[in-house]
Amino acid sequence: MILELDCGNSFVKWRVITVQGLAVSGGVVESNNELLHTLSAAHDVHLRVCRVVSVRNEEETRKLTEAIEAAFSIDVHVAQPAMEQAGVRNGYDDYQRLGMDRWVAILGAYAQAGGPCVVIDFGTAVTSDFVAQDGAHLGGYICPGMPLMRSQLRTHTRRIRYDDVSAEQAKHALRPGTATVQAVERGCVLMLRGFVATQLEQARLLWGDAFTVFLTGGDALLVAGVAPQAKYIPDLVFQGLAIACPLT
Repeated sequence: MILELDCGNSFVKWRVITVQGLAVSGGVVESNNELLHTLSAAHDVHLRVCRVVSVRNEEETRKLTEAIEAAFSIDVHVAQPAMEQAGVRNGYDDYQRLGMDRWVAILGAYAQAGGPCVVIDFGTAVTSDFVAQDGAHLGGYICPGMPLMRSQLRTHTRRIRYDDVSAEQAKHALRPGTATVQAVERGCVLMLRGFVATQLEQARLLWGDAFTVFLTGGDALLVAGVAPQAKYIPDLVFQGLAIACPLT
């Protein structure tokens, strides 16, 4: 079995797949120790190798990979930046500065679209990337995601205090809020929806209607109504990781 890890700034997403690519299990953890404990407790999981995409610094990534190698006696392969891979050309002036999570998501999307596409990932931050017909990455945009917007309002506005359960309930509608939690949560959702709308406008200026939109990340479904034609692929980063970091 293959262990795949998506190491973000806040969480580690993990899944175990068979050699044929069938997902066996997966989840989200907050720390390396929690990840090791969860995997060690899964007695039906027999790991053979691991591949990782990480946006953490080299030291943090090294600590995680060494811990996995020691705990399970397997090799760990970490996806690396590339100027060109799988038909996609990195569009950043310094290709090594493009976040690896964005890069592998781009690879996964272009492999499916085979042509112009927009990849929008909703995590702690929201990122969008544009890829042309010939695989040229044209660049993209980054803005705060729901967690960052909520955190900033809570941190810098004294009277904004509410729990996560109330936040989740508030997002069930988008009419004007009659309580602070509703006003904040719905306002943040509308900010994200507006961001998606502008990405579609940019894409139409480039390609007319001949492009594919990919949505991924934890909050992607909050904006699905803005882009009903979009493909929602929760594991897009993992799909791209398999391309960026092949094991054969």
